[in-house]
Amino acid sequence: MHANRESRMHLLGSLLKLISMHETERSFERDIIPMARAEGLALAPWNVLAGGKLRSDEEEEKRRQTGEKGRTLTGPQWERSETEKAMSKALEKVAVEIGAKHITAVAIAYVMQKTPYVFPIIGGRKVEHLLSSIEALNITLKPEHLTYLESIIPFDIGFPSNFIGDGTTYNFLTRSFAWLDRLPQ
Repeated sequence: MHANRESRMHLLGSLLKLISMHETERSFERDIIPMARAEGLALAPWNVLAGGKLRSDEEEEKRRQTGEKGRTLTGPQWERSETEKAMSKALEKVAVEIGAKHITAVAIAYVMQKTPYVFPIIGGRKVEHLLSSIEALNITLKPEHLTYLESIIPFDIGFPSNFIGDGTTYNFLTRSFAWLDRLPQ
């Protein structure tokens, strides 16, 4: 935040924050998005498509049959986890509802609508990857789509919030000495 203060003092505007941000890893919602909103920061998330693991069951089966595993740079595991499969199915459902051709376009649109000034860093190895990225620019998800996608994987609010509570309930220790009001979102 000191860098942003210095930047503003010299009339340079706010800085861009680069983060890993996608539907199956939502830790950025704890502090990065609230900070970006409060400070007027733009976000440049990378890993928006979870390293290529947001794909349909058909795409995964095709990879299994052809031997095309996709990116294995960070590890040999190219198949999706159960969490990634669940999110892929949810993205597929939303894609069908809105008439999108690619679930990755829905994933990119989701990230872009999460907060203002989001400029995702998208990688791709094929023309179809480029086409799905372009398709995302024309997608506007409804609030119920965002709520549905966020309901698929529980949000871990992390410490200390998971210890003291989110304002709806508090642990026994906190209740023994204080009553706290929930902060507005």
